[in-house]
Amino acid sequence: MKDDSSSTCFVPLVLESSYHKNGSSFSVNRFTNSSNTFYGAFSRSFCFNRSFLSPSFIKTDRRTRSTVGIVATQLVNGVLEEEVNQLSKLAEYKELLASTKHPSKVVCTIGPKTCSFEMIKKLAEHGMNVLRMNMSHGTHEWHQQVINHAKKLNKESGWNIGILLDTKGPEVRSGDLKEPVYVERGTRFTFTIRRQVEYEPFTTDVNYDDFTSDVRPGDVLLVDGGICSFLVKQVTDLDVITECLESGILTSRRHLNVRGKTASLPAITEKDWLDIDFGIRNDVDFIALSFVKHEDDVQYLKKYLLEHGSSALVISKIESAAAVQRLEPILKASDGAMVARGDLGAEIPVEEVPLIQEEIVRINRRLQKPTIVATHMLESMITFPSPTRAEVTDVSEAVRQGADATMLSGETANGSFPLEAVNTMCTIARSVWTLPYEYERSPSLFHYRQMDSSSLVDSSIAALCSSAAVLANHLNARALVVFTKTGKIACSVSAARPSCPILAFTPDEGLKRRLSLYWGIEAYQIAFSNNPEETVSAAFKKMSQRNMAKHGDLIVVLSDMLVSNGTFVNSVQVRRWIAS
Repeated sequence: MKDDSSSTCFVPLVLESSYHKNGSSFSVNRFTNSSNTFYGAFSRSFCFNRSFLSPSFIKTDRRTRSTVGIVATQLVNGVLEEEVNQLSKLAEYKELLASTKHPSKVVCTIGPKTCSFEMIKKLAEHGMNVLRMNMSHGTHEWHQQVINHAKKLNKESGWNIGILLDTKGPEVRSGDLKEPVYVERGTRFTFTIRRQVEYEPFTTDVNYDDFTSDVRPGDVLLVDGGICSFLVKQVTDLDVITECLESGILTSRRHLNVRGKTASLPAITEKDWLDIDFGIRNDVDFIALSFVKHEDDVQYLKKYLLEHGSSALVISKIESAAAVQRLEPILKASDGAMVARGDLGAEIPVEEVPLIQEEIVRINRRLQKPTIVATHMLESMITFPSPTRAEVTDVSEAVRQGADATMLSGETANGSFPLEAVNTMCTIARSVWTLPYEYERSPSLFHYRQMDSSSLVDSSIAALCSSAAVLANHLNARALVVFTKTGKIACSVSAARPSCPILAFTPDEGLKRRLSLYWGIEAYQIAFSNNPEETVSAAFKKMSQRNMAKHGDLIVVLSDMLVSNGTFVNSVQVRRWIAS
């Protein structure tokens, strides 16, 4: 195939992966290449059984996996000259990562320090993929300016920055204090729902009228996740009388949690609905729903968005004990999840937080949905220009677990070193993928555990994407190119975690932005043709313009293919990039 408008031509060499319902296996049929069209050599085929993609494959040694590489070499006769080995793959991928974005994404919270167009552009240049607006702070007018800046950046500079609106949620907060109050251990302190102008010493009001109904003697009340804590000694109709357990400074409007309990507040408050309507009007890409307690809350919001013409994805924030109890149903109902570890650690034992984090990542990988790990990731960089070693380990572990994105909050909203924080997070994330032997030491990052086919909308498509990812890994492909109108194929490939960039081409500008949150995906907008080969040519032309491949590179392509009887079939194609 040649593209007269481009200086690059492509030698087509195709592997079509087809699904056999009866045999529960996938056939990779070798095609030969012609100057004008493809024709199949169906007499020779090799079957990838599902066991090839199962966790048992992860446990095989290097020799076994190298054997698969030899089989792939035989299948694509002329494409590879010798067996693909892991070390050369890692060296090549390290070179690739040095010149491209890292696979895991970075979400940045915008605040007073970063709300200008210039700072948002710098955040993008340093590695930001998704912009987060925290609706707990700021007016709609302030957030409107942030949205306008992001849209201007995407339109004028060619960035693909997603916009995430994070609802405030039904928070329980203390009232205003004239000045900070230092509370010593053993001090009697009262939280009240009385509405007065003046309160006695060591007393503050609470914004939640049913606070006295939710709290019982013996409960432990945490301020801002544990800055200071109080043991509930007595509860009256209007007051909760406590004794300070951990000394600390109490300031105005602090977040209150009762360990092991969730407040009986509505999941979506009146303010949340106003903010959601604001997001719909501005065509935001993601809406993070705070303090989700039940999957019905998520389904209700998704229905509301659909009725109002919004394509925004609903990201459930897992930050309460109630959400942990209904974790899998909530994740199934959601479009993605955020592990909000601050509030979560206040409601469940802190030692359980990393276990819940890993479980959320694991379930969402299986569901092919994105996970954001958030809160306190580089907290010290609010004040200092470099992170603690523990924070570096924390970010690295989240990436190694397979999280799609890690998030910065105060670090970029009001910290002293917002650009340094983004750069640090990107450097940590990139390092995970360039460590020697990382492919073998952390197979969970690269291998996809497939769900039961009954739980997938189209198990054949999921299997096709999985096999394409495995093929790309073993052929040391420069990139895996997908074409998608709904995002399902791109998301399925992302969940398989191929060891090369995923270049997703779509005609939908909104979908292009929504794909900004998914692991490994770089999304681009092109017009689709009725002829799949013309669409592939358009995508390759854009790749050529951006210098995304060099002479001799292999590109794995997931695309429809027009066959002789006029019908289309799904195909996995392997093409060699030849620069003329």
